[in-house]
Amino acid sequence: MKARFGVRRRTALAVTAVAAIVVSAVPVPATADAAGQPGSPDHWGVITRDTIGSPVADLRPGPFGSFGLPEAAARPPYGRGSLGISVADRATSLTPPSEAVHFGNETDFYGIPVPGLRQVGFHVFQTGENISYGGPGNMPNIRFEIDPNLAAARATTYSSMVWNPPPSPVVDQWSPYLDATRTGTWYLTGSAGAAARCSVDHPCGFRALLAALNDGGAQPVVYTAGVSKGRDYMWNGAVDGLRINDVVYDFEPDGVQARRAG
Repeated sequence: MKARFGVRRRTALAVTAVAAIVVSAVPVPATADAAGQPGSPDHWGVITRDTIGSPVADLRPGPFGSFGLPEAAARPPYGRGSLGISVADRATSLTPPSEAVHFGNETDFYGIPVPGLRQVGFHVFQTGENISYGGPGNMPNIRFEIDPNLAAARATTYSSMVWNPPPSPVVDQWSPYLDATRTGTWYLTGSAGAAARCSVDHPCGFRALLAALNDGGAQPVVYTAGVSKGRDYMWNGAVDGLRINDVVYDFEPDGVQARRAG
């Protein structure tokens, strides 16, 4: 099955290395550490093993909002671009038949302690059409692949820690910052979700999830970090300004740039 990873495939498959830029003009460190600082900007791209069907995850200019909006409300919150995402709901022969895409970094967050995640969130460009496809909760996710290290599930060494955002407060324009530590819900996939009592069927808040992961086992650690969508409803929109701790990841047409959070 062919994978359509963007209008310009080379953009999504191999993100061009760029120099990190920051709000304060102080360079962001080039290597990740236990506090969640960023690594090389060319380590971002489509995580193919987590991608199903032929979705789009494309570093693109804009979107610049619907017609008639003032520029401040219409343009991306950082720079001039964003991560454009498109997934379909009935596009494969699998069960469920929907697509999925995961755009992230498999290298630079590896080994960071999950309890070290203090600030997480992003901005989203939601449309009225997306709401008609799956309701106001039809939104992209933030996804950390982790080793949960749960005492209650010692054999489980992999789970996805997923944030479901709240509905965007605006439509057909860029949202304000959506704080994943204070809004929306989180869950763990697989047996870790049941062991922590924080599963896709019974999600919990961010603080409750961190408390559930602290069950006496070894400290949970991050494998990867990124943005995902699927497998559920059709969605066409964009994400920008992914924040992880003190760094904002600015998705631009020529690569992913790191900025100090202001």
